[in-house]
Amino acid sequence: MLELEGLTRRFGAKTAVDNITLAIAPGEMVGVIGRSGAGKSTLLRMINRLGDPTEGRIIWRGRDITALRGQALRQWRSQCAMVFQQFNLSPRLDVLTNVLVGRLCHVPAWRAVLGLWRETDRAIALSALEQFDIGALAPQRAGSLSGGQQQRVAIARALVQEPAIILADEPVASLDPRNTTLVMDALQEINRRFGITVLVNLHSLDLSRRYCTRLVGLAAGRLVFDGPPEALTDAVARSLYGLEAAEVIGAEPALVAA
Repeated sequence: MLELEGLTRRFGAKTAVDNITLAIAPGEMVGVIGRSGAGKSTLLRMINRLGDPTEGRIIWRGRDITALRGQALRQWRSQCAMVFQQFNLSPRLDVLTNVLVGRLCHVPAWRAVLGLWRETDRAIALSALEQFDIGALAPQRAGSLSGGQQQRVAIARALVQEPAIILADEPVASLDPRNTTLVMDALQEINRRFGITVLVNLHSLDLSRRYCTRLVGLAAGRLVFDGPPEALTDAVARSLYGLEAAEVIGAEPALVAA
């Protein structure tokens, strides 16, 4: 169980996340929705401890994550993998090596520095790529791939960490409809097949309703909705998105199937 207790983050006079209390059960796929600037990215970064809360606590299986430092904090980040909007790959390295970076928490540092990866780690990385139908791309430079391919590589890298939780921060924001489908399918497959808890920040209500079993809505850093997708009415959407509501409530272009 992941529990957030009164989680708050301030930047000077601005409150980005305001007193959020949530409990996320193992195996849930939760969509975090809201307009730009609502606090979605700040919330996920605090959970991973890329940013520290101003107030409140993060509890994982009874352990206070906000108190972790040093090696204990690194271990937490290995259990709580991040997928970023801009992929965060090394463009000059081949795809397989980029995925192998996700194994750093499982191998001695000297092996990674020297590139002396164990065959078992290579097999795990290649299996993750094949899981998302991109095994053939393993020898290619990451920078030569399309945005959708790079994002699937980033998801494969997160998967080989063997995490309990994956946090995906606007993973499809810069992708076309076809690649959006492929990336969201990949996250859903991880959730369903491996039982990994997924928290994904999304701007699109259509995608949120289609892929997530639970939606959490933020407005001005505050929690204003928490429930199943079918409970997200147009009125709630307007409270979340304000003047942008007309854009996200209306029908969106059909996504191209893989």
